[in-house]
Amino acid sequence: MRRFSQRNSLVTLSEINITPLLDLAFVLLVIFIITRPLIEGTVNLQLPQNMGKQDNRNIDRGNIRVVEVTPQGEYYMGGHRFGIGQLEIELRRTFTKNPKLIVDIRADKHTQWDHVLAVIDACLRNHITQFSARTMPTEHK
Repeated sequence: MRRFSQRNSLVTLSEINITPLLDLAFVLLVIFIITRPLIEGTVNLQLPQNMGKQDNRNIDRGNIRVVEVTPQGEYYMGGHRFGIGQLEIELRRTFTKNPKLIVDIRADKHTQWDHVLAVIDACLRNHITQFSARTMPTEHK
């Protein structure tokens, strides 16, 4: 009778169970999908109604920086509050890193035009020619 050594009876596992890894990946994906819209709109604004057609161009969302302007003339970008001088420096720095930068200006409908025009002037002084003003989409009945 042959004696089995313990070394021969050990079975090596050559397969890795990836089910828990996939579960984790899907949970993280769902978390990012839910939190992404919450990160973009950090300031509660009442946007004016859009009277024109919706622009459906394919734009890379990574190139867009949202600048929010409150009725009190406060400027927010990426969740941080800036003065107009600081905002211009930050826009210049971002444009230097990404020449395809698109500045999306969101202003409350009660905001004075001077504050919105200050952001547009800051963009134009720094050769940022792609910017837009965000409005609420019209409701089609």
